[in-house]
Amino acid sequence: MENTAIVHVHAWISGRVQGVGYRFTTCQVASERGLSGWVRNLTDGRVEAVFEGPEAQVSAMLRWCEQGPETAIVKNVKIEYGQVEGLQGFETRRTI
Repeated sequence: MENTAIVHVHAWISGRVQGVGYRFTTCQVASERGLSGWVRNLTDGRVEAVFEGPEAQVSAMLRWCEQGPETAIVKNVKIEYGQVEGLQGFETRRTI
């Protein structure tokens, strides 16, 4: 039986991840996987994202984040599990 537990994961992705379509592609891939959450650039050059959904889909999304789009060079993905917030849909947020 597939694991259907809903999880909430906060991720910070570093490397060459801005100016390479990372946010756009993350939003597209997460939406295709049926995940909720958001993604944004940080002023320090990292990308920050939150994913909520079935554990297996979130795990697959985190594996994708380790590679990112073709033009990205991901050096590190730091993750923290948190409380499920019941987010709806996936969006790109403003840079902070």
